[in-house]
Amino acid sequence: MRIELTVNGAHHEADDVWEGESLLYALRERLGLPGSKNACEQGECGSCTVYLDGLPVCSCLVAAGQAAGREVATVEGLADGDELHPVQQAFVDNGAVQCGFCTPGLVVTTHDLLERNPAPSDPEIREALAGNLCRCTGYEKIMDAVRTAAAGAER
Repeated sequence: MRIELTVNGAHHEADDVWEGESLLYALRERLGLPGSKNACEQGECGSCTVYLDGLPVCSCLVAAGQAAGREVATVEGLADGDELHPVQQAFVDNGAVQCGFCTPGLVVTTHDLLERNPAPSDPEIREALAGNLCRCTGYEKIMDAVRTAAAGAER
């Protein structure tokens, strides 16, 4: 089947999409947007988190056909050209990016959190990030990155 959708503000079409194909696969393999990572394929790790019509979802759990005619925003879409979004920059500045597998999902989830709550407490940050797993950082640098991004958002 063919799907048409808007990704990061641009119209896209993908042909020969299998009915059971995930949005994650379509984004990475059909549309050439490798930012969202394929880690668990079960919605458990959060590495593939994207916005679907403004709501964060695990793209591995969404059938590509369900995204037809809808708006998707990926981690790539947060940046403004070559300029990183402040959340992305905070992750870089705080050393919260190690192997990078969890980073896209954490960045999208952090972006969503700060859109809803620009000054979250540490417990609120932990709750918001609970669906994102990281094997490298021990989470403290990630917490620092969220705090830094939040401090910038408050200005």
